[in-house]
Amino acid sequence: MAEEKKEKNFYTKSELEEFRIIIENKLEEARDELNSLVTSMKEANENAADGYNLTDFGSDTSDKEQTEMFLSRQKKFISNLERALVRIENGTYGRCKVTGKLISKERLRIVPHTESSMEAKMQQYDRGPRTEEN
Repeated sequence: MAEEKKEKNFYTKSELEEFRIIIENKLEEARDELNSLVTSMKEANENAADGYNLTDFGSDTSDKEQTEMFLSRQKKFISNLERALVRIENGTYGRCKVTGKLISKERLRIVPHTESSMEAKMQQYDRGPRTEEN
């Protein structure tokens, strides 16, 4: 009688440490980028206070909106990375919130803040966009 291979359902401390380092590095880069965006926004606001040239008004507004969008995305990314560190601490990191299975190391190395396995993502895409019916 052959033994069934038991599916691994957690990452070891050394594996979690690898992910922690990846996340902390991404977090540092993300915070640096956020600071750069904030500085850029402040400079744009200071320049605007100096007076507008009407021909530049539309361009300045568009640039400001784009910077605000980047700021919002960066803040969300930082929040997701910080939550991933919390999941490492509480022992839930690397487990898919949909399937309950471990998320592959390859996926976590690329998207270390993810909470979904590729299997779960594929299920999401197979269902298509959410509507009132589904």
